[in-house]
Amino acid sequence: MKAKLFCGRSNPEFGVAVAKYLDMELGKMTIKPFSDGELWIRFDENIRGEDVFIIQSTNPPDTNMIELLLMMDAAKRASARRVTAVVPYYGYARQDRKDQPRVPISAKLFADLIQTAGADRVVSMDLHSSQIQGYFNIPFDHLYSKKVLVGAIQNLGLDNLVVLAPDIGSVPMSRSYAKLLNATLAIIDKRRPGHNKAEVMHLIGKVGAKNVLIMDDMIDTAGTMVAAAKKARSMGALSVNAAVTHGVLSGPAIRRLKKAPIDRILVTDTIKIDSRKQIDKLVPISVAPVFGEAIQRIHYEKSISVLFDYSV
Repeated sequence: MKAKLFCGRSNPEFGVAVAKYLDMELGKMTIKPFSDGELWIRFDENIRGEDVFIIQSTNPPDTNMIELLLMMDAAKRASARRVTAVVPYYGYARQDRKDQPRVPISAKLFADLIQTAGADRVVSMDLHSSQIQGYFNIPFDHLYSKKVLVGAIQNLGLDNLVVLAPDIGSVPMSRSYAKLLNATLAIIDKRRPGHNKAEVMHLIGKVGAKNVLIMDDMIDTAGTMVAAAKKARSMGALSVNAAVTHGVLSGPAIRRLKKAPIDRILVTDTIKIDSRKQIDKLVPISVAPVFGEAIQRIHYEKSISVLFDYSV
């Protein structure tokens, strides 16, 4: 059983980077829209009996998710032996529970769709809610960007460092980074008066006369990050840097970040960042080697626990 690697259109550069790490060629396939916007997909090479890996992040627009589902369905119907959905960014992860009346649990719905479409295994990175793994009845490999981000942060040469969690949800992630970086921890007590709006109520911990590192799994409209940065600066922080896995960067994000008191933001390539959103503060960090190593180990039925060794 040979491994074959295919990539959707959500982030083709990432697919090329993974293929380069594996010293493989991306498989050939055709994806084109009908005049009404519906997608037509075909594998342009034989995949019968093969171990197929399909790379596709499910960030907006929603056609990225539809494209992933159609690719997996096509692979199953072409008699692939095993289909692995490699989803660097798992969309709709913030809707992971029924926290108010008459709302969907979107993360669970898409988990069901991915399995129904034919996935035998899923690989993703830094889920917004780790319990999403439990929505799947197939193997789910949850990778972490720590493998590359810790080294990139250390290369910044920041001493007297404090890791700032911009909200309660990011505390576990921030605490683990603080431990690895031998830094202290501070926490923002945040309130949301509405969707994509954030207000800082309190800052727990000391950031004065320290270099601050804001950690989060994603940056969407940047409201949370900018509010945390302003609070840290107002309390005497020497510098403010940030590191995130998923650069969603929607709506007013870039406008806010340009004006924000943030020196630089390390962001991985799980999501393709449009050229119009490229600003000097954004420092790209590739996690393609992490996914490449995971794909290789899955194909050869090896343990991927080595990917959780954060020694740098």
